[in-house]
Amino acid sequence: MIRNNLKWIVGILLLAFIGTSLLPLVCSNDPKATPSVVEVEKSLADIKIAIPKFDSDSAYASTEKIVSFGPRVTGSTGSLKVRGWIVNQLKKYGADVIEQPFKAKTFDGKTLDATNIIARFNPSATKRIMLSAHWDSRPFADQDSSKKKEPILGADDSGSAIAMLIEVARQLHQTPLSNLGVDIILFDAEDYGDGSGKENTETTWCLGSQHWAKNPHAVGYTAKYGINLDMAGARGARFTKELFSMKFASTVVEKVWRVGRYLGYTHLFVDESSRGPMIDDHYFVNTIARIPTIDIINHPTDSYFGKYWHTHDDNMTVIDKETLRGTGQTVLSVLHYENAGAFAY
Repeated sequence: MIRNNLKWIVGILLLAFIGTSLLPLVCSNDPKATPSVVEVEKSLADIKIAIPKFDSDSAYASTEKIVSFGPRVTGSTGSLKVRGWIVNQLKKYGADVIEQPFKAKTFDGKTLDATNIIARFNPSATKRIMLSAHWDSRPFADQDSSKKKEPILGADDSGSAIAMLIEVARQLHQTPLSNLGVDIILFDAEDYGDGSGKENTETTWCLGSQHWAKNPHAVGYTAKYGINLDMAGARGARFTKELFSMKFASTVVEKVWRVGRYLGYTHLFVDESSRGPMIDDHYFVNTIARIPTIDIINHPTDSYFGKYWHTHDDNMTVIDKETLRGTGQTVLSVLHYENAGAFAY
């Protein structure tokens, strides 16, 4: 994940555009218009369904297991070991798993063997939701003052997201959704990008999502919407409304944020915009695959992505079970509410 190098004026213009585009959502008196946020919250209270409890202990243990393999740099020995473990876990939980190999051509002239992992639940369902994360880790600690050329463990970037989606897979296996299909897509080679800060380096990142968006695992594949997780399991995490998410999928942002807040996780799902647009896997899913997709990503007040970002401090010490629970329970609840038809949009 990188911070976009576009000038701040772009962010300001996006905010203006987003604010204008959301006015009908909140203010319209047209009874046929999209319901207001308050109406959606009331409908959640009225929907009587049994939503499984997201097991944060299980997600924490999976994060530990992922980190135990060492750095997951695309094409490395550690990467191969982690991939095998992930695929086995997803198959154990009843998923139809597809491994999508591709050649990742990096900004520094390398060609790496990479693999996207797709896990399908209820594959015959026509209404589908896509959950995603990247499963590789950064080959450089470019924010560190020392050991910059050494690969990082990536406990939160993005080991915790992989672990949360594996726990969602376990829950989907135990409590299947009858009216909804779910596709968990784990992208490779997200974090092997040019971190120099130069202009026009955005497409050097997120190589796996770019490949998948151009070559989906099924001909004509689409989903109602997508939710991408990245750096979503750290202590003190704070998820603001990312600007590309708002531009391409504002109703999805509002849906997920309102579920999170309805469940009591207001400290996580903060009702404010991010300080700038962010290039992440969701950007290419939106712009290439045309699936409205949002990014749930840590955006603390004291740093852009967290002081541990792209450093050797991104280890198990930053992972927090309460954050895992809040993030995972919100995503799992969105799926169950969607399956029950709780949303009017």
